[in-house]
Amino acid sequence: MMAIQSPKKTPRKNAAKSPEKKKAKPPPPPFFAPRNLASSNVIPSSSPAFATPAHPLRPFQVPAPAKAAVLPILLPPATLRPLAFRTFTKKHSLTLTSSALQELATFIGRHCGSGWREEGLAEKVLEEVARTWKNRNGGVIVEGTSPELKDILKTLEGNMSGGKIMTGPRGLSRQNSLMLEPNEDPEHSKTRLGLRPATTLTREDSQASFGMSGVGFEEDPEEEELQDIRKWMKVIGAFDQPRYTYNVTKKHFEKIASKPSLLPPASHKTEAFRNRFNVVHQRLLRNEAFQTSAVTSSRTSALRRGASATMQSHKITPVANLLGRHGTNHMLLGMLVVLPTGSLAISDLTGTITLDLSHAVALPDDSAWFTPGMIVLIDGVYEEEEESIGKGLSGSSGVGGTIGGRFQGFFIGQPPCETRRVTVGVSGLEGGADHTVGGGFGWIDFLGVGSERAVGSRMRKIEQRLLRQPALADPDIPGRGRVVIVGELNLDQPRSLQALKKILSLYATDPEGSTPMTFVLAGNFTTHAVMARGGSGGSIEYKEFFDALASTLADFPMLLTTATFIFVPGDNDGWVSAFSGGAAVPLPRKSIPDLFTSRIKRVFAAANAEAGLSPAEGQGGEAVWTTNPSRMSLFGPNHEIVFFRDDISARLRRSSVRLKSKTATITADDDPRQPQTQSEDITMSGANNNPAPSSPLAPGLEAMDLDGADQQQPPPPNAQDETIPYDVLTARKLVKTILDQGYLAPFRQALRPVHWDYTSALYIYPLPTALVLVDTTAPAFCVTYEGCHVMNPSSVLVAGRRGVARWVEYAVGVGKGGRVRECTF
Repeated sequence: MMAIQSPKKTPRKNAAKSPEKKKAKPPPPPFFAPRNLASSNVIPSSSPAFATPAHPLRPFQVPAPAKAAVLPILLPPATLRPLAFRTFTKKHSLTLTSSALQELATFIGRHCGSGWREEGLAEKVLEEVARTWKNRNGGVIVEGTSPELKDILKTLEGNMSGGKIMTGPRGLSRQNSLMLEPNEDPEHSKTRLGLRPATTLTREDSQASFGMSGVGFEEDPEEEELQDIRKWMKVIGAFDQPRYTYNVTKKHFEKIASKPSLLPPASHKTEAFRNRFNVVHQRLLRNEAFQTSAVTSSRTSALRRGASATMQSHKITPVANLLGRHGTNHMLLGMLVVLPTGSLAISDLTGTITLDLSHAVALPDDSAWFTPGMIVLIDGVYEEEEESIGKGLSGSSGVGGTIGGRFQGFFIGQPPCETRRVTVGVSGLEGGADHTVGGGFGWIDFLGVGSERAVGSRMRKIEQRLLRQPALADPDIPGRGRVVIVGELNLDQPRSLQALKKILSLYATDPEGSTPMTFVLAGNFTTHAVMARGGSGGSIEYKEFFDALASTLADFPMLLTTATFIFVPGDNDGWVSAFSGGAAVPLPRKSIPDLFTSRIKRVFAAANAEAGLSPAEGQGGEAVWTTNPSRMSLFGPNHEIVFFRDDISARLRRSSVRLKSKTATITADDDPRQPQTQSEDITMSGANNNPAPSSPLAPGLEAMDLDGADQQQPPPPNAQDETIPYDVLTARKLVKTILDQGYLAPFRQALRPVHWDYTSALYIYPLPTALVLVDTTAPAFCVTYEGCHVMNPSSVLVAGRRGVARWVEYAVGVGKGGRVRECTF
């Protein structure tokens, strides 16, 4: 027994002393093993006799590569300046400050080392920084102290190895933080970068360069849900539009971060005027007639004396600089104002001076209106008063008051307009060959739908596929991209509903898939301000009018399910007319409340439900009750249509400044500066007249193309014996006044009040592709001026013609644009 037990005890003692015996211990049961052991270990363990560990290393796990070492150098900013100038200024139209150049030189010297020039490492870094700066809308001037630049360099530093920018899964990609601002929501960034807000538009599998040029779409436009043009349309209200202000120092537009208010402090009124003046001033300085050359020589002067007048450069003089310059000729840019004494004056950011326009003529003659509240150009002579000579100012203290003396104006004109392509910096046929020109604002997203430089090229391809190719394939079939604009629709007149029913019946017979995409119905929806008339029914009667409109729309279910109906209110509509009584209300004004439009919304919902369409999924038609003014964007920034309801023509006639008649001649007595050079009559500038020589008040005026079934084409330039119809002249005069001002309410606050914090919604800069101006005091017309197509359907009922309905049909991007149509009912 002892011989049997002793060999059992001996191995136990040896096992406790020998560490090699512990390796032979069997593994724990499977339910005690870590859960991720079986999945991570792809090679099974061998027997302990072969000295194989129980759990070997993961064979497919590759350690992260170590960053290659770079020997830092001291790179002087002056050495990097030529390369930075070519990248930032020549290629991306940006300006580097000395502090930003120092930051970039320090960063490149530390992370690129001696290979910054030979291997081209610095150029790639500068290119990436410039792209990312534009992505974040940093502005034209790149400052070294800005937190945006420091954040860009910090993010770029973590994605560099050996002086090179890493790409791929461990480096930068299109979804990297360079695309986002600090603490920014990714969904908000997609909207800011120019993607269509209604749909999340990203593409994860793209191998293109990260940056604004690589913005893609998650959904292919070939898919069925994006084939409808209305998917690329968005209505933007005046209170939802981004607010921008022009920074004179940076020469760029900046987004206003403060929250707007309907009751702002009084200082905001001054800021609104200052911003409006700065926008017109910077636009004017980029005009060829106001650009001066840095090279001056006798040869250049001789060439200019013998060349055309368009080569002459002109200079704008501030009002404050007129002091002590008696009898000298100057050109002023400022706002026409009425002094408390009743005298007419011109005011800019430096001061105010009294005007004498008794001998002034408009250039071109009778081509635009001039009312107090407009920013105009005046050319004339400054005359000091005898008692004010040596005193400087009269009746005020310091620069900014009313300067003594008067300004004798000889010529007055509107500041010349600027085309949309020049403003956004895009040139080439149909915007195909995109490149930035000097001073363009192509990176500014004025509407919140994407900037021209960000998504313009991509949107043009989609537009070509969905809109233009079907129109070219079969021109006889009505296009889907049509906008039907119905003028003032007075629902309290039964004949208006009959006219609307006739118009809708004409489009209801169009083939399936070719009905208009949008119908625009403009107010005033009642002839009088019903809710301000007390015992006439008030809001109850006002709601009944819209119920009658809902009954009319219910007869056309196909249009309700395939089109978007946009309703633009007027001054007689609720709620604002309840206290204004139909008078001019502050602009912009809100939409009609849902209380009165609930029946119309139910009609659309019933039509979509009967057709089996779901509005929640973006299917079927809809009714949009927007503000006045409002905008419609189609294919991003490619098409911008402004809707504005106002009787602006009558207001211009009531408050305009009276000038010399167009039959008067300018003689040496009127203008002693140019004797016997302007003795001929000043004729109107339109399609057949030329402005007076050496006049910068109307540079770049081109022919106004007039379209419409009931309008006549202007005569050729040599047909002096023929007369242009009065309606044509009125339309041109109205269009030129509004577009040259670049503002929808160029009046005094007493005539047309404006909410100071929402003046951005009234700017038409850059020029829209189309402007729908519903003005019942002007004739119906369709006029194209400087690339902007202006349409006025007037009232749906033609005055003096019983049983005739009139409207405007606008084809987006195809043909000449709009045309005035009529029918009988």
